[in-house]
Order: sequence, then C-alpha cells, then structure tokens
Amino acid sequence: MTFYQLGDQVREIRLQDIHKDMMVAAYMSGTELADHYQSFGFDPETVEECQKANPMFRTGEEIHRDYSFTQIRIASDKDAEDDWIAMYLKRNFILVVDIRDEDNSTRNAFLDAIHRFSSGEVKIEKIVCQFLETLVSGGRYTIEKSRNEIADMEELVVTGETDQNFTRNLLNLKKKLLKQCSYYEQILDVAEALEDNENGILDDANLIYISNLKNKVTRLLADTSSLSDSVDHLQDAYSSFLDMKLNQKMNILTVITTIFFPLTIIGGWYGMNFQAMPEFGWKYGYVYVIILSVIVVTALLIIGKKKKWF
Repeated sequence: MTFYQLGDQVREIRLQDIHKDMMVAAYMSGTELADHYQSFGFDPETVEECQKANPMFRTGEEIHRDYSFTQIRIASDKDAEDDWIAMYLKRNFILVVDIRDEDNSTRNAFLDAIHRFSSGEVKIEKIVCQFLETLVSGGRYTIEKSRNEIADMEELVVTGETDQNFTRNLLNLKKKLLKQCSYYEQILDVAEALEDNENGILDDANLIYISNLKNKVTRLLADTSSLSDSVDHLQDAYSSFLDMKLNQKMNILTVITTIFFPLTIIGGWYGMNFQAMPEFGWKYGYVYVIILSVIVVTALLIIGKKKKWF
C-alpha cells in the first residue's frame, strides 16, 4: 500500500503521515482497503464491493457526505479479461482500488496521471481527468481498427468472396462495439456525477476539466455508435446478398424446369404404349420423338433468350 503526496514533487508517504491539507493519491488492493478503510471514513458496504468484480458496466456512482465512490470496468479489446477498479474521491484525496489488474496496466495509468503535472498545476480534478482519459486512450485505435474491418467486410460482400465464417465475424465485431459503447457510457456516468459535484468535494472552478473529459468521451461514444449502426447496415446488405444468390439459383432451376418439363410430358405421353397409337407401329416413331424433343427444347431456349430468362 503506497500513498503519494502531491506538491513540489511526488513523494511516497505513510498512512500516519497524511494530513487533511495535503493533496494525496493512493493505489491499493481490496485486501489493503479492508484493513484501513476506517481511517478514511468509508462505508463498509463500499469496501465490500471492492472485494469482487461487478459484471455490469453501468454501476453508477455513490455520493456520500464527504466522498464519492464508483466501480469501473475497463473494457479490453484483446482476448484478456477486463480490468476492474474502484475509485474513492475526497477533497484533496483520490484512492484507486485494484479489483483486477493482472498486467498492472491500470496501476501504470494511475502513476502516469499523478506524475504528469508540475507542482503548480497539481489539482485533484486534473488527476482524475488524466487518469480516466488514459483509461479510454485506446478508443481511437479501436475505432480506426473497427472501421477498417467494416470496410474489408463490405468489400467481401460486394465481390461475393464471403466465407462461412463471415456471419460469425460480423456478430463478434458487433458485440465488441456494443461493449465499447457500454464502457464509454459508464465513463460518462462517472464524469456527469463528478460534474454535478453534489457533495462539494471538488473545486467548482476546476470542473472545466471534468467537462472536457465528458466531451471527449461523448465523441468516442458517438463514433462507436455510428460504427455499430454501420455493422447493422452491413448485416442487412449481406442478408440481401444471400437472398439475391438464392434467387439466382431458384431462377436457374426454374428455367431448367421450364425447358425440360415438355420433355417429361412427351415421355409420359409416348410411354403409355396403347396399341391404337399411330406411332406405336411406325418404324420412324423413335426418331420422330427424338426430333420432336430437340425441336421443343431448342424453341424454348430461343424464347428464353429473347425473354432474358438467363
């Protein structure tokens, strides 16, 4: 468990050295929080929430008299599991709790945020915004990557080169974009709650940083939602493409049936073998039926070509 005093320089301090007038940041595990939460006056129920990851994105923010609490699920665009953190925010104090951070990426983002500004620029509002901006910093890359995937898929549909995995890939992309939308909505919920500042723990003059964060995340959400809509349109286009291919096959089968159905009638007619049939005893009857069949098929082919059946 490490505490950082923010001032002329960032330096590590002990819990007992913290003073209410200091600007302090801390990063700790859920177990460490459970051992020391009473020193900060945190509600035991919020501490219990830090012991397990919440599967939901939009958990909301709890506003208490002298602090705010929220749990954040950090969406990963990789195969790894999502990271989870909880964040306590008091006047001049920010505490991030590691619920699940196997690769230490969230810890590194937090440390980067508290070391980013010089002494004259250190403000809790700035650190919070810098930290949350770092958490969504991969959003532009994800959007660009998804945009290229959609363009490639559109080309496959147009050229007719889709394979049996196309639908699965399309659904996976849709699922990823919806997940990103939920993630950005979660960060917006946190930003809006901080901007409202109901418990007055933030400096109203510095809420502009929160507003800037909200604007950036809003743009990310809008771009991601637009891509999600593009996937829906692509899915409709692919369904139309499949319907068109099916119609083409049915059209071919219909033409073949139309051309050769008269042969079925001829075969059935002369297959009755009644003795009174004039052609039954005629030595040219076999040749006659062959010639008749060829004439009928040829005539239907000519008619079909003129009618543009094929």
